[in-house]
Amino acid sequence: MIHILVVEDDRHARRLLEAVLKREGYLVSTAEDGARAMDVLDQQHIDLIVLDIMMPNMDGYEFAKELRDAGSLIPVLMATAKHLPEDKKKGFRLGIDDYMTKPVDTEEMLLRIGALLRRSQIASARKLVVGNVVLDYDALTVTRGEEKQTLPQKEFYLLYKLLSYPDRIFTRIQLMDEIWGMESESSDTTVNVHINRLRKRFEGYPEFELVSVRGLGYKAVRQQCAD
Repeated sequence: MIHILVVEDDRHARRLLEAVLKREGYLVSTAEDGARAMDVLDQQHIDLIVLDIMMPNMDGYEFAKELRDAGSLIPVLMATAKHLPEDKKKGFRLGIDDYMTKPVDTEEMLLRIGALLRRSQIASARKLVVGNVVLDYDALTVTRGEEKQTLPQKEFYLLYKLLSYPDRIFTRIQLMDEIWGMESESSDTTVNVHINRLRKRFEGYPEFELVSVRGLGYKAVRQQCAD
């Protein structure tokens, strides 16, 4: 499912956009400013961002700059009351992908989102390539050469999350909250069990390693290997 992050400080506007997007079948997370949005990105796999400019703590321009400086290519649709040409130019210079002025026409917004997703090929082919290994998010498959494995959903999401952020340490609680949900009654030892299963599945794969960081959690290390 496509996951969209709405970053908007006005609560009414935020709830409206969330409702419209959910009605179209998108998974939606929200944030009231850029700083909170960065926290969401640390915890969730996000496919597209709808971004306001004028917000407290970290405005849309600062958020876009920090996002691109970090190397993220997540499509960004900026929706704002600022409508002067210099406002749009500043946004595009900072790396946004599209721009709408408020009040937002929700039908137009949905069309623009669809176009951005098609352009980035997220809607039709969400794949992560790690050397000779390809992870297909929608099919839950891991392919290496002629070998293809279909993973249980939780195992796949856990592997995809770790490999999407190589060398970043995730605590067990972070992984539990995102993959099993905050309301899950499973203990954080569930993560240990799934990590061990993944290690056994891919012990012969030189492209990556799942590493335990004592007292903290887990991280994925991508290896440089010859073809």
